[in-house]
Amino acid sequence: MSAPPELPDVVARAFDVSRKAGYVSFCRNETGRLLATLAATRAGTMAEFGTGCGVGTAWLRSGVRGDARILTAELDEKLADAAAEIFEDDPQVEVLSADWSTLLDKGPFSLLFLDSGEPTEVGVDSIADLVEEGGIVVLDDFTPCEMWPPIAYGRVDTLREEWLTDERFTAVEVMVAPDASALIATKR
Repeated sequence: MSAPPELPDVVARAFDVSRKAGYVSFCRNETGRLLATLAATRAGTMAEFGTGCGVGTAWLRSGVRGDARILTAELDEKLADAAAEIFEDDPQVEVLSADWSTLLDKGPFSLLFLDSGEPTEVGVDSIADLVEEGGIVVLDDFTPCEMWPPIAYGRVDTLREEWLTDERFTAVEVMVAPDASALIATKR
């Protein structure tokens, strides 16, 4: 994949904070560049469910234009505190040390970023009302699949199938690297 090797300052700070915290599970640069690109098209309020140490949030922030805001929630207090350090002087980013469900009443969101996970938590029915009309959902951490129905770990990937076929969204799976893909869904 072709991309400049330089990182936006806020993303470099987030990587430094992650390393100091010993946290190595974070948004890949390929996905981050996609987030920054999508964030640049959004106004209003964006959100991330599961901040970690703030790398994904930093990528979102690097793309934000105008007065758009980012809300992000992390259940692990140590990680949330580390992420808050990155954005302490940034009035457009709010890091909450809380379960992502605390953001449920703060939408609808113009962009929502979350990791693929349990279908009951990140399935279309759980997320659809949290996104405004024309809003974008980005689900991260998929392994690319070139067949239908999508197969992961020897069985049908019901989460991916659900997002790609739900009539409330127009969705696509995008490979961000040979071993990683993300789903992008726009609410109709």
